[in-house]
Amino acid sequence: MNRHDRRTFLRTAGAGALGLAGLGTLAACGDDDASSSTGSGESSGGGFGEISVQLSWIKNIEFAGEFMADSKGYYTEAGFSKVNLLAGGAAGTSAEALVVSGKAQVGLSSPTLTAPAIVNEGAELKIIGTTFQKNPFCLVSLQEKVPVATPADLAGKRIGVQTGGNEVIFKGFCTANDIDESSFTVVPVQYDPSVVASGDVDAFMAYITNEPILLAGPGATPVVLSFADNGLPFVAETFTVLQSTIDEERDMLKAFLKAEIKGWTDAVADPAAAATLAVTDARYGKDQDLDVEEQTKEAAAQNTLIVSDDTKANGLFTMTDALIAENIQALEVVGVKITAEELFDLTLLAEVYEENPDLITG
Repeated sequence: MNRHDRRTFLRTAGAGALGLAGLGTLAACGDDDASSSTGSGESSGGGFGEISVQLSWIKNIEFAGEFMADSKGYYTEAGFSKVNLLAGGAAGTSAEALVVSGKAQVGLSSPTLTAPAIVNEGAELKIIGTTFQKNPFCLVSLQEKVPVATPADLAGKRIGVQTGGNEVIFKGFCTANDIDESSFTVVPVQYDPSVVASGDVDAFMAYITNEPILLAGPGATPVVLSFADNGLPFVAETFTVLQSTIDEERDMLKAFLKAEIKGWTDAVADPAAAATLAVTDARYGKDQDLDVEEQTKEAAAQNTLIVSDDTKANGLFTMTDALIAENIQALEVVGVKITAEELFDLTLLAEVYEENPDLITG
C-alpha cells in the first residue's frame, strides 16, 4: 500500500479544534513536495500575475480539478501568469498558516481547521467555497470480520483512531451520537488500514474515498459508517482566504474561482482522464507512485461528495443556507463556537455564477 494514501482529518500536528499555534512564525511554505505549474492557455489580459494555492495533502486525485484547470490553461485564461500548486502533507504547514503569512493566496482546508484559527488565533480568514459538500470521514470495517455499520455497533469494539486531531473529531462524532466512550476501546493507529484486515482493530477512522477502496478485494467487503450522515456534516476541501484579499483583490479571487469551476467540471465529467493526469504528469502526482486504477476509483467516489442536487441547481462549490447552518452546529459539537458570518463569505461565488450562468452545468 502506498504510504501517501494514508489520510488524516487534521493534517498538521496540533491544529484543528485544538487551535493553531504560531500562525505568525512561519519559515517556509508547503513541504518538500511543493512545486510550481503553468498552464498551456494564453492570458485573457486580467494581469493578476502568479497565484499560489496551498493544497491540503500530497498531489493526488483529490486535486484533480486543480490539475485540470492548470493543464487546460483555465488559470491563464482567467488572467494568471502562473499557478503554484503547493503540496501539503502530514508534516506540512497548515493552509491557514500559509495564507496568513502571505505565502499562499488560497488554502484548501476545512471548517474544522479554519474556524479554530479565527476563534482561537484571531486569524482574519474566510471560506469562500467548498469542493466537498459532505464530510469525507468515516469508520471503515469489514463485513467478513466485525462489521460496524451504525453508531450503536461501536459498543464492545476496538476502534482504530489516529492520535492528535483525529481524536478530536472522533470525540465529536461520539458526542453527536450520544455514544458512551467507555463502551468501546480506542486503539491508537497510524494511517494504514491493513490493521482492519489483520483484525488488530474492528473499525478504523478513514477517508471515505480512500481506505474503503484500498480494503476492498476478494473476500473483503468494506462497511462504511459515514460521519456526514451521523451528526457531523462538515464540508471539506474549502477555499480559505484572507479577508483583506476579499476586500482588496475581489476580482482576482473571482477569476480564480471561475478557473476552478471549469477545472472541476472537467474532472467530475471524466474520472479516468483526471486519474491519468494525476498519476502520469510530472507536474502533479507522477512522483507519488500512484496507481491509475485505484485513483480512478477514488475520483469516481469523490464525485459523490462534490456533486449534489444543490450543486446541480446552484453550481459547484456553493453552499445552501441549510448546509452552512449544519456546519456551524457541527463545529459547536466539537467545541468551536463561531457564526456563519464570521466563517463564510459565499458572495464572490454568487457573483461568478451570476456573471457566468453557463458554468452551472446541472
